[in-house]
Amino acid sequence: MMVSTSRPYFAPFPGFFSRVYHSDIFIILDNVQFPRGTTWITRNRIKNDQGTLWMTVPVWRKGLGLQKLNDVRICHDSHLQAKHLKSLKQAYGNAPYFSEHLPFLYYIFSAGVEGLLDFNMAILRHLMLYMGVDTEIRLLSELNISASGKMLPIEICHYFRASSYLAPGAAGNYLEPRLFENAGVELVLHKPKSCIYPQLWGNFLPDLSAFDLIFNCGPRARAIMLAER
Repeated sequence: MMVSTSRPYFAPFPGFFSRVYHSDIFIILDNVQFPRGTTWITRNRIKNDQGTLWMTVPVWRKGLGLQKLNDVRICHDSHLQAKHLKSLKQAYGNAPYFSEHLPFLYYIFSAGVEGLLDFNMAILRHLMLYMGVDTEIRLLSELNISASGKMLPIEICHYFRASSYLAPGAAGNYLEPRLFENAGVELVLHKPKSCIYPQLWGNFLPDLSAFDLIFNCGPRARAIMLAER
């Protein structure tokens, strides 16, 4: 069995879903510390007529100190979510498959979802469903695992009796293969190539949010995502 883990990123790039697909179980690290600075948990990129457009989910931080991810709340006072919906419609109104996703977009950007975790998980599950990724998703907070840091993925593997851990390629810079070897767990690095596919608005931009892929390519998104591993 191969497991993988990740923080609950906001509308991640296609390579994220490739790693989910190639895992037997995927664990969302929902009760770890929320980063103080900029983070992919609250922002990602789409493409419009000006090139790259950053979308950021506003959250409450001031006076709250260190927060766990599953405690972070979205700040609806800024009205940025309505602005994001407008930006998506302007950027992808002519994309071949955008209209298929409008009901979901209206819901997620208008429903007033309070928790950042719930918001991001709803988007993750929508993207997974559309791309046919049916890997089992579990939350770390459900597992009663007390380990942290470099030992956390190893303890998660032991919990599920997994023989392999699929880590993002960048994790090779900080994970220690010796720890995995001593624990009897194979460490595998996932290094997908950037998906190449038709986009609107001029020159191709790689590794945008998977929204860009599904809006432009529809049912071909799954094959494109998996072909680039």
